[in-house]
Order: sequence, then C-alpha cells, then structure tokens
Amino acid sequence: MIEQTLVLIKPDGVQRGLIGEIIKRFEQRGLKIVALKMVSVNKNLAEKHYTEEIAKKHGKEVREFLTSYLKSGPTIAMAIQGSNAIATVRKIIGGTYPGEAEIGTIRGDFCHVSKFYVVKYRKGRNLVHASANKKDAKKELALWFSVDDFHDYKLAAEEHLL
Repeated sequence: MIEQTLVLIKPDGVQRGLIGEIIKRFEQRGLKIVALKMVSVNKNLAEKHYTEEIAKKHGKEVREFLTSYLKSGPTIAMAIQGSNAIATVRKIIGGTYPGEAEIGTIRGDFCHVSKFYVVKYRKGRNLVHASANKKDAKKELALWFSVDDFHDYKLAAEEHLL
C-alpha cells in the first residue's frame, strides 16, 4: 500500500551535517521524497507538533524540552512516499531512544546521547522524527506542508517497486 509520512531531521542532524546521509537512507530503500523544506521552527509550530498529549503522557518538562529542542536551529521537513512508507521509515530510523536503537539504523548509527538528557529524561536527542501511524502522518503532514508543496513524479526504478 502506497503511503505518505512525515520525517523531520531535527536541529542536531542539520547542525552535524547529516542531511544528505539521512536522505540517502530513505532513497536507497526506494522511498520517494515528495515534499522537502528547511524550516526555522517557531514556538507555535513546535507546540502544535508536540501537543499537550506529550505533556499528559510524559510530563510537562519533556514537552518543554522537545519544543525547545525543535526551536534550537533549522529543521528539515520531508514528506516521504512509498509502499508501507510509515513502517519502512520507522525501521530505517530505529528505536526512539538512541541508547536502544540498533546499529544500522539512523538513530543507532548517528545519535549522540547527552548526559544531561539521559539523566533527566532517560532518553536522548534522537536526530529525526517520523510519524507513528496513518492518523499521525495525515495530521503532521498537514501541519508542516501545504498542498502546493507536494510533487508527483516517477522514480527511474519505480516500475520495479511495489
């Protein structure tokens, strides 16, 4: 099933010069980038992305950290399309917590784990965000992109892909 999902390369991924390497991982799996932009995230967008649900589930401090983290520098927003794109992208990026992400995934290969963050939140900066499911993908894509941002084209190898 062809799906679209949101992927964000967060400020630490941009600042560390990992944009090309991260995009390469998706393209090598036959996924197609149908929208792409660099965004300076403001408070409003950060809070719409990391909703109050985050605070209810993980605590106000975690939401504040995540919104601050997203606002700390430019973010790359991508709409990625392909067969089972949501599950495929999530496999490529790896587990949410950098210390637990498998080697060979984006997070497992590139995440730096901040001592402060691990002590305080038991997690780490995880370089990328990807929509968790179809409902989130639809909501997040609409938040980050307008209809005019999307492009339809065929990949050279698309006839061989599901």
